[in-house]
Amino acid sequence: MKNFLLFVMLLMSIYSCKNDQGRVQFLDTTETSEEVVFRPVDITYPEAYVDSSEVTDYNGVSVVDPYRWLEYDSPSTAYWVQQQQSITGQYFANNPFKQALTTRLTKLWNYERYGSPQRHGDYYYQTYNSGLQNQDAIYRKVRMNDPLELVLDPNTFSTDGTTTLGTYAFSQDNTLLAYQISEGGSDWKKIRVLDLTRGKVLEDTLSGVKFSGISWYKDGFFYSRYERPDESALLSASNEFHQVYYHQVGTTQAEDELIFADRMNPKRNIYTATSSDERFLVLNVVESTSGNAVYFQDLAAEEEGFTPMVETFEHDFELVGNQNDRLLFKTNHKAANNRLIQVSSKNPEERYWDEVLPASKDVLQEVHLMGGKIVAVYIHDASHEVRIFDLKGELQKILELPIGSVSNFSGSAEDSEAFFSFTSFTEAPSIYRLNLNELTANPISTPTTDFDASAYQTEQIWYESYDGTSVPMFVIHKKDLELDGTNPTLLYGYGGFDISILPKYNRTGLNLFPVFLENGGVCAVANIRGGGEFGSDWHKAGTQKLKQNVFDDFQAAAEYLIANKYTSSERLAIYGRSNGGLLVGACMTQRPDLFGVAIPAVGVLDMLRYHQFTIGWAWATDYGRSDDPEMLDYLLSYSPVHSVSAERYPATLITTADHDDRVVPAHSYKFAAAVQANQKADEPVLIRIDANTGHGAGKPTAKRIDEAADVLSFIFYNMEHPIVY
Repeated sequence: MKNFLLFVMLLMSIYSCKNDQGRVQFLDTTETSEEVVFRPVDITYPEAYVDSSEVTDYNGVSVVDPYRWLEYDSPSTAYWVQQQQSITGQYFANNPFKQALTTRLTKLWNYERYGSPQRHGDYYYQTYNSGLQNQDAIYRKVRMNDPLELVLDPNTFSTDGTTTLGTYAFSQDNTLLAYQISEGGSDWKKIRVLDLTRGKVLEDTLSGVKFSGISWYKDGFFYSRYERPDESALLSASNEFHQVYYHQVGTTQAEDELIFADRMNPKRNIYTATSSDERFLVLNVVESTSGNAVYFQDLAAEEEGFTPMVETFEHDFELVGNQNDRLLFKTNHKAANNRLIQVSSKNPEERYWDEVLPASKDVLQEVHLMGGKIVAVYIHDASHEVRIFDLKGELQKILELPIGSVSNFSGSAEDSEAFFSFTSFTEAPSIYRLNLNELTANPISTPTTDFDASAYQTEQIWYESYDGTSVPMFVIHKKDLELDGTNPTLLYGYGGFDISILPKYNRTGLNLFPVFLENGGVCAVANIRGGGEFGSDWHKAGTQKLKQNVFDDFQAAAEYLIANKYTSSERLAIYGRSNGGLLVGACMTQRPDLFGVAIPAVGVLDMLRYHQFTIGWAWATDYGRSDDPEMLDYLLSYSPVHSVSAERYPATLITTADHDDRVVPAHSYKFAAAVQANQKADEPVLIRIDANTGHGAGKPTAKRIDEAADVLSFIFYNMEHPIVY
């Protein structure tokens, strides 16, 4: 019966388009070497079938879901996708800015990029990209000044760069490298093993791996996997029964030993970590994106089995390392801004915990044991600060760094040197060497880009949200910018899952900021509630029945930029990815008058059904669920798919990818169909559906450049803003 209905729907969708195929025409647009004449773009959208019979009962509340059919892998969905891709492809093929922006972005991306060196045995290992390679490759060298020797090149995994390298880990004796591979951007991974002494990839191939680390122990490693669903549902089926296995190198996956499984709770994930000395195996068990239970096993002890340390899910615990038989954890237990505690493996009960670094007014984001020191990364007013302590928790030094963010710390508890990456909104990542004897940090690798960072300034302002809460926002622009209300402005936000949005050169993943700034634009990053910039209280203030705070903070940021003459509504674009896509979708449906352009990218847009797909059930701590009677009305109040009505919406470019199994593309499909059907303004509503890519991680450079050129050309054309190239 379902197949028959889908066939009827396919016929109806074809009939709706057969007399006037989807087309795009830039009306009366002329281009000369000096100017572009802006005219409305005439677009005929394929009419999406509206199935008013699709009604779901939520505890007595009936909700119509007219585009539910776009969730299914069916001929009618495939035809609709094909039509949308054709329209969007025509639009950008005719956009007068696309080629010039592609050329400029290619030049901006074309610079040498180094990762932080990692010391393993006789070698320093680090990633390197010559500029326009689709993927970073792994190299090594004996001394820091030696030439690089290629170890593993993911650019050879596929011809188009869409098979990518994920997490990797070195064995304790530094002879083997286990690494994850993703195909087409999917969260599903394979694990392979490289013999570093012979440069040979071994036959070991592990599949069904998803949301897993690689934790070495002796001649094998622990990892997590699901039972792989049918191929037809691989990218959409709910992920259940995460299990931990041990794989011994040189054996088949069928021989792997099951280490831990919870048969009573299918919607729990289990992550493993081994201490650097391989004495302890720690299991982190999670039900959502916040809070975890902790179990550990002393692998050197005769007794087998796991010892519980925490069995509830109220707080976060992250293993930092161990000192002999004592484990160190970063936690927000009794510390909204996090603290460092020490737990005895002999007496792991809470009453025996020792505090090493107490909570402070700044958020403790990262902790590392390096060179006999504790290296801690704090968030101070949405920017990073690195503080070095002795092992007793006494502060020894605060590193002097500009406003920016650090990442990719590497080093061991024994080495006297460590490395990290530093970046800002206008400066590409530099690699620093940290001398742990002298407590000094100096750059050893500074990239040369085609962007003049010295011409721009970053200011941090604080504005008031609707409920009076003070919220920080970074604003980046040319030093001589005139505040006359005419500047094109790009406002970026996220606001969820305790994730902090800090200064970073490629903040959007598409390198949008440099081009925007060069064209007289303003870039703004609002550190709204729901994120982790000010600890767990800031995060919780933007979750569940407080989620509207996130949207209010973002809209208040937009109003501040307009009131203070940075820009106007017509010249303000908003952009966000994933949970940030939800942010943009909710704000454009709540306040369509406030924005000129909206870019909801790979967004969570159907808040009633998000938990039905892949790992969506794990987001309930932030969102709540529609099967909870207390949350249904609240979710309906802002769910973008359900908030669309006949309205004058801003120019909208929805982006998604056909292999996105994190936030499945059906979210974007349904939202696009609804907004296109209800758009009462002349502004276009397009959906850009990338092929052979996923949620974003590991996307090839070429595809990033193409997507960025589309996003920027869409923004500038719909703002009627000429570009300088």
